Amino acid sequence: MRESIERLNSRFGAPGRIVFRPGFAGYPNVVIANKYGSAEIALLGANILDYRPTGVGPVIFRPAKRDYNRGDSFHGGVPVCWPQFGNRFSKELPQHGFARKMIFEVRSSEYSEEKTEVVLGISSDEETRKIWPFDFDLEYTVSVTMKLNMSLSTRNKSDTPFSFSCGLHPYLRVSERDGALVKGLDGLVFFDGLTGTPDLTHVGDFALNRDVDHIFAMKEAPKHEYAVIDSGIGRATALVSSGNDSAVVWNPGPETSLPDFEKDDWRKFVCVEPVSDWPGGRTLEPGAQYVLSASIQCVLKQDLS
Repeated sequence: MRESIERLNSRFGAPGRIVFRPGFAGYPNVVIANKYGSAEIALLGANILDYRPTGVGPVIFRPAKRDYNRGDSFHGGVPVCWPQFGNRFSKELPQHGFARKMIFEVRSSEYSEEKTEVVLGISSDEETRKIWPFDFDLEYTVSVTMKLNMSLSTRNKSDTPFSFSCGLHPYLRVSERDGALVKGLDGLVFFDGLTGTPDLTHVGDFALNRDVDHIFAMKEAPKHEYAVIDSGIGRATALVSSGNDSAVVWNPGPETSLPDFEKDDWRKFVCVEPVSDWPGGRTLEPGAQYVLSASIQCVLKQDLS
């Protein structure tokens, strides 16, 4: 049974720090805040709709449209793509999986002087088994510290192994796409999703002066670091991820018609997405757990090495 906003605030809220309110598509949103900033998360899909560090404008892009229904796709925020990223892993599953259209439960919340955190989750049920016949638990921890922190944990509760892929899909706001750069991709091999060309190698910073759908193979490392440089507003948005073996850089450009976009919305963001096991999938044994994590932080351009 879905809990009321009053009940959620009573169980998990803290005035000024953790507040539940009416939100996305008629379902509750939760705002977590502290001295470092605030984030707003929709319980529908666990989408992070907004992140604002103190003294900084919005870091996450979201379209102006507000009249969404549960089954609609939302092109903005930080969608959770699970148990598949894209649509090449399984034709039986919807594009980017089904988690982004499910209602997440609130499992816990906590706050201190340095951190405000909420833990959301979904588990397998009759609805999910109709399209994916496995038992699972998916838990998503979101916190605001000096950064926006995201940790997506998958646990296999079935008696048999299952395979899946997943990703976090942040729409990072920029003042103008064609003036932005992405750092951290130099020397990586990528697949061009627009042309279908594999095994290309990128050299240098990535200039966002065209439509793009590139899937980069990450080199093996404990963590991966990227940054979107926006000269128009003098800001760099740093993203650090772990657990992913790929990263997608995406912007649809003016020719792609997305139903919730206004005419020039494509100019206002670039997606840099940590992705795990695309397109072939990762096999998770019974009882095993896998974690995909990422953080987002605004820094001065001169502070980037």
